[in-house]
Amino acid sequence: MPDRLTPLLATRPWLLADGATGSNLFNRGLQSGDAPELWNIDHPQRIAELEHAFIEAGADIILTNTFGGTRYRLKLHNAGARVAEINEAAARIARREADRAGRTVLVGGSMGPTGELMQPLGTLSPEEASAAFAEQAAALARGGADLLWIETMSSVEETEAAIAGARTTDLPVIATLSFDTNGRTMMGITPSELAGLQRKHHLAGCGSNCGVSPSELVATIVNLAAASEPGSVLVAKSNCGIPQYVDGAIRFDGTPELMAVYAGLALDAGARIIGGCCGTTPEHLRRMREALEAHVPGPKPDLATIEAKLGGISTGSQAQLRGELDRLAGAAVGAAGRRTAGRRSPRAQET
Repeated sequence: MPDRLTPLLATRPWLLADGATGSNLFNRGLQSGDAPELWNIDHPQRIAELEHAFIEAGADIILTNTFGGTRYRLKLHNAGARVAEINEAAARIARREADRAGRTVLVGGSMGPTGELMQPLGTLSPEEASAAFAEQAAALARGGADLLWIETMSSVEETEAAIAGARTTDLPVIATLSFDTNGRTMMGITPSELAGLQRKHHLAGCGSNCGVSPSELVATIVNLAAASEPGSVLVAKSNCGIPQYVDGAIRFDGTPELMAVYAGLALDAGARIIGGCCGTTPEHLRRMREALEAHVPGPKPDLATIEAKLGGISTGSQAQLRGELDRLAGAAVGAAGRRTAGRRSPRAQET
């Protein structure tokens, strides 16, 4: 299958990814403890309706309902032997909705963590993990996915196993990690280390999803952009504000207006693909699309700007952000000095 992502990126300064799957399915009747992936078989129309709503809101990329689609996650619901059936069905649902859009909409095959600890902390070997991801990737490809979207990863080992599994297909691969209030993933990966993974594996894109808040995620993108090679495709997919427990349910406090501001700051920070994660509804996404279409490019957001517009940032992320901004400022001063020295060098040689 030809790469459809690169040509689309070449025509646009940004692409809008979709919003949340799980939290929106809870609003459609999913119960706590249920496997969302089984709805691809049991309630395909509800999945199609959600994906259609994201497309109507302006999404250029929709993700399949397969976050927990490996054999290890599905076995918790006695469905470990149904990987091919469930993932292929999910991709076909998304493919149908994308093809009905009347414009180019790409389908990203969502691949989340296995839920297992990998060696040496656990028992899952890299080979076993890669095989599980390869099984999922093959089914997503058969169902019509345009690319494979590895998301919410926290360790180098599992991310690389997922990349190896995805690479058994010929689809482009994107990987996003989830960073916490220390500016690191749960297993200690920094944005600069993620940039190294993108270079090492020649990923079509990399970035951050889920996490703590839009402010933290924008700070992560600033740090990631500073460590990435020019032209790298960066992805921002933030939670919709902060989760709160209200009337027996989890609610996110991010308004459509807040997510619109986040979208613009993420673009200025260096993201090319921008969407929402937990709590992000089609209405949030619609406002994000409007904000991106009307966006006037601004400078890379600094700490004061991010906190003023999106809320506070943890001390760990602050330290990383200040370090990267100081490094960029130092590099700019150094470059200016070299240009000045270059202009003076002929005269210096004459004297």
